[in-house]
Amino acid sequence: MYHQPALLHECIEGLSINPSGVYADLTFGGGGHSREILAKLNADGRLLAFDQDEDAISNAIEDNRFTLVNENFRYLKNFLRLHKAFPVDGILADLGISSHQIDTPERGFATRFEGPLDMRMARNQGITASDMVNTYPEEKLLSVFKLYGEISNARQLAAKIVEARIKPITTTGELKEAIKSCMPANYENKYQAQVFQAIRIEINDEMGALQAMLKQCADALKPGGRLVVISYHSLEDRLVKNYIKAGNLEGELQKDFYGNILTPFKSITRKPITPSEEELASNPRSRSAKLRIAQKI
Repeated sequence: MYHQPALLHECIEGLSINPSGVYADLTFGGGGHSREILAKLNADGRLLAFDQDEDAISNAIEDNRFTLVNENFRYLKNFLRLHKAFPVDGILADLGISSHQIDTPERGFATRFEGPLDMRMARNQGITASDMVNTYPEEKLLSVFKLYGEISNARQLAAKIVEARIKPITTTGELKEAIKSCMPANYENKYQAQVFQAIRIEINDEMGALQAMLKQCADALKPGGRLVVISYHSLEDRLVKNYIKAGNLEGELQKDFYGNILTPFKSITRKPITPSEEELASNPRSRSAKLRIAQKI
């Protein structure tokens, strides 16, 4: 299976689909969420799906109500306008990385496979993970590992990489070998996963793309439209939570002259929805998923 979507039922329910509405799936992947949305739409409904990874294009759905946009979701408003689908009735984003990307060794995302150190979501653009570990100054590596990997010994890790790259680090195995002495005993796998996550977030500018996309959602949604977002780590979830609460990424509440809070959204989920025990048993990769749902006022 290309990718088993997390919290599928909860996402579709959260969108509160109008059968003749227009929807945007910002993370198409294997098309699991998109197929469920299309199943709820009538002949007048429309779905636009975004995915910057060319591998996802092979999963395109043959349906005249469906349009697949091979672009990063940071260009949300531009492409909705281009396809005359602005504004929409609902936006869904399942952030993070797909099972297909993890399970394809030549993509370099997974710690358990030997492969080239690539990790680009869109393989035709940007720097590779290898470019990053071989060229970033030590201080820049340190800040990436602290911020995006929340790695406690980030300084030691950055120093080890700089020390090891006298000979270029070009594969996942070479990177793991270079950082071996930094790994806490019995936590090697978790540590490697944090290191790989930090590199992936940095080279794909995932936080920059998420911030750009969120800032467009209030404009891109019709009044009453739903925003449904699944995040997988605290940095993503904090941005989504702040945006829903206050309509800005800092979470700073603005008030009108009368002291009423000004925000474009009403939160539908007081706390984030997380996978059930049954889902975790069938899809362990969903364990860190947090779903937040909001409605445009």
